[in-house]
Amino acid sequence: MAPRALSKGEQTRRLVLARAAALFNQRGYEAASLSELMELTGLQKGGIYRHFESKQELKLAAFEYAVGLMRERFRRELEGCASPLEQLWGVIRVYVQILSDPPLPGGCPVLNAAIESDDGDPELREAAQRAMDELRKAVATLARAAQKAGQLSPSVEPQELAQVMMANLEGGVMLSKLYGHEGPLRGVERHLRQWLESLAPRPC
Repeated sequence: MAPRALSKGEQTRRLVLARAAALFNQRGYEAASLSELMELTGLQKGGIYRHFESKQELKLAAFEYAVGLMRERFRRELEGCASPLEQLWGVIRVYVQILSDPPLPGGCPVLNAAIESDDGDPELREAAQRAMDELRKAVATLARAAQKAGQLSPSVEPQELAQVMMANLEGGVMLSKLYGHEGPLRGVERHLRQWLESLAPRPC
């Protein structure tokens, strides 16, 4: 079946979400102004708030839009992998690509939202937690599959592996953005690859 054509209102809402997600991810959810979004979309205030009741609703919807872009990036990268261990390496590759080819301007949307919402926006913080929980759960599932395939030692704790991987990758992105070069993230990539290789089952 051919996909349903979007109505004009749906097209406008999608445009606002795409522009708002990029703006918030670059400028910050609080720092970005409505006037900037009006300029980016060509809409007046009323045209924007016809689709979103408040800036808070727009912030949360834009964050979910950004997470959807990351989710699609992971899907494309992992579907071509031949094994669960290759898929774990695929997760690492997606993060390494964030600096040179981000899913939207500004880098990792989960990291950016988590840092900004630490104390000031409980709703955005909860949304960031849900996104990270989803990713950690997916990595843990891949780790279990790799164990079942004999690629990781049975002694590995999948949830702990997922937590260590995500802490390293998000930290690498943060440091690379802070210092303006890929060195920290590339170092994390090398470390995680060596670490995963060290977790292979040992021959009897």
